[in-house]
Amino acid sequence: MQLSSPEPELVWTPEALAKLNNVPFFARTQAKSRSEALARARWTTVITVEVIEEARAEFGQ
Repeated sequence: MQLSSPEPELVWTPEALAKLNNVPFFARTQAKSRSEALARARWTTVITVEVIEEARAEFGQ
């Protein structure tokens, strides 16, 4: 049996949260999920405006 380690908690900077809140409500959940997925893929636990912008560019938004 393999034990999986819990995923680290992600921390959003105030600037990143403000940017996320500017995303239309119907797309906000998807933008949040994509940003968090990108942060985890890059082994970072802090979501910044840069991470949001990179996620947006990577997913063609």
